[in-house]
Amino acid sequence: MVLNKYYRKKTATPVWLLVAILVQIFVFTGDTVYSANRIKVVILGDSLTAGYGLKKQDAFPFKLAAALKSSGRSVQVINAGVSGDTSAGGRSRLSWALTDNPQLVIIELGANDGLRGLDPSETKANLNAVLNDLKKRKIKVLLTGMLAPPNLGKEYSREFGQIFPELAKTHAVAFYTFFLEGVANYSHLNQTDGIHPNPAGVDEIVRRILPIVKSLIDTVDHRESNHK
Repeated sequence: MVLNKYYRKKTATPVWLLVAILVQIFVFTGDTVYSANRIKVVILGDSLTAGYGLKKQDAFPFKLAAALKSSGRSVQVINAGVSGDTSAGGRSRLSWALTDNPQLVIIELGANDGLRGLDPSETKANLNAVLNDLKKRKIKVLLTGMLAPPNLGKEYSREFGQIFPELAKTHAVAFYTFFLEGVANYSHLNQTDGIHPNPAGVDEIVRRILPIVKSLIDTVDHRESNHK
């Protein structure tokens, strides 16, 4: 199951009505397995996860949910991606993104910080605050890394690239080295802007990141079973 929190927030339609509609017609042609033990996964990101330039069913959250469902995991993937968002934006809307009480949050932020040449120390501080908040709430995390555009120089790229592994180590959270691994710089996997993945590119991202996501979900499932 996939919910788009940005859509829910901006629409004037009552939330309860949207949920009813989504349950009936939005989710995998109605054959989603509904379970009291379904694990909620929030994807806190920018346009790379929001699905910029893509149909809803081609966006990362939808395809990840489909892959997890095919592997036998009962999950609800919540799309909390906002196009153009920076790490500061993600930080400012974290509490809203967590209103569904997820057990796992996938963080994909920083791409727009790099594109704008923002101070890496600010990006690190924002992500550090997000991770601290999630730690206090005892929510499992998958932090995904990002690289800066090469035109910003070697020193900036080095400092920016170190943010993510350093934070993952400091907070002892799962880490996926580079969200666009195997997709960046491959024209056949990207839209015409050369930045955002096309449907085939999203498929490749899901294929590569799926093992670690499955492992984290299984850990959450096991942990919850032990508390029953």
